[in-house]
This record gives sequence, structure tokens and C-alpha cells, in this order.
Amino acid sequence: MSILVVIPARLGAVRLPTKPLRDLAGAPLIVRVWERVMTMHAADRVIVATESDAVATVVTRAGGECVLTSPDHLSGTDRVAEAAAKTAYRGFDIVVNVQGDEAFIGGDAVRGAIDQVASGTFPLGTAAAVSDASILGEPSAVKVVCGDDGRALYFSRAPIPYLRDTTDQAIRDPLVRLHLGIYAYTRAALAAWVALPPHPLELSERLEQLRPLAGGWGMGVAVVPEPPAMGGIDTEADLERANALWAVAGPERRSSRTLQSEVRV
Repeated sequence: MSILVVIPARLGAVRLPTKPLRDLAGAPLIVRVWERVMTMHAADRVIVATESDAVATVVTRAGGECVLTSPDHLSGTDRVAEAAAKTAYRGFDIVVNVQGDEAFIGGDAVRGAIDQVASGTFPLGTAAAVSDASILGEPSAVKVVCGDDGRALYFSRAPIPYLRDTTDQAIRDPLVRLHLGIYAYTRAALAAWVALPPHPLELSERLEQLRPLAGGWGMGVAVVPEPPAMGGIDTEADLERANALWAVAGPERRSSRTLQSEVRV
């Protein structure tokens, strides 16, 4: 099956202004993400989708492929869908969304999400990492619970699974999963996702992946052994930390626990 990776990049981020153009180890963040995906050799084609001429310029100067999309999209998935629908990209069977601030995303997570769809098991795929219970109290860390078949049951910023009785901690802790910023879709599932109206659950949690779940679409979750060194880069503090982590280990996915002991930002 032919695979297209689309990296959505919006210049108008509020918490980290001009985020795709911000410097990460001597190059724009969006270029670092594109480079990271290219090294995985997981796709037949990798493109960046943006509303910004400035972003398109830095990507093409670095040797990447970029497509301009509408400035009115409310989510990365909407931007990915517009790019994938363009004539040049209509022949790809599976479309993959690697978020434009995931400079440390692991190849196992990307390939795992693709495999959920390529196997024919699910029309949608994503990835999560085994994590410890410390993430449960962090709203910025999105958690996912899965069924026995690997299907996502729910995503939340709240602590899930919830521990009702402290004596059950040994039961809950092995189930903690940190969602990672990657989606894979069949063409039909991507089109159906963006055709659905925003769902109240999505609007409440501010998590777009709850829209297809509420609509009845199955999303398989590939589970990797541990989180990457860090997730999305959303704030000035995140960017500072990303530069410090890059100085220690570059883009390679090493144990986040080891890196956190080496880097204090």
C-alpha cells in the first residue's frame, strides 16, 4: 500500500508565536520534524502542509516538499485532508499525520500507527507509549485507554484509568498509556473524519480524535515501550527544553527517563 505522510504546520500558534520557524538546534522546527520523518523511511512521500509562504520557503530551501493550504482550518487533520485531496496526492492509499511540532517522535510509533491501518484491522491508527502514573495528573499529557483488541476506547486529559481504590494501584498502573502525536487514516476514514461536525466531547476536552470515536470509527493504538524524549513543543519552556535535549542526544529516541536525569530545564 502506498503511504503519504503529511506534516501540518500552522504559523499562527498562540502559545508559541511563529512556532514552525522557531530555531531548534540551528534549523527551523518544521525542518527538524521533516528531517526526522524522512530518516524513518516509513512512507513513499513526505510533504509539509501549511498556510504560510514563510514556512513553505524554509521547507523547500531545506529540500522538502510543501503544499499551501487554507488559513481557515481549525485542526491539523483538516489541513492534512486538504493536502491529501490535491491531485498530486490522490493515489496514496494511507495518509499519515505527523504533527508539526513532534521533533522527537519515534519511528516505531509512526510505523506502528501505519500498521494498524495497513493490516486492514482498523480504518484509523495512532500510537501510545507505556508510561508511569505520574502523567495522570497532567492535563497536557493526553491519556488513552484501549480495549483488548487494541482499539482506542477513550482519550482524555483527565486521569484515566481512574483509581477508585488505592489498593488497586497495581492493577491500574500497567494500563497507563500516553498518547503520541501521530495518526494514520485510510482515505475514506480521513474524508469521513473531516466531514463530521465537531463533537461535544471533542470541544470539551479539546481533543480532535474524540470526533471519529464518537462517530463510531475504530482507531487502533500501537503501543511502544516508552515515550520519546519529549512530545509536542507548545511553549517557550518546551522549546528551551527541546534544544537542551537535542544537545544531549540529537533527534534519536532515547529513554526519556535517562534524558530527564541528564537535562534539567
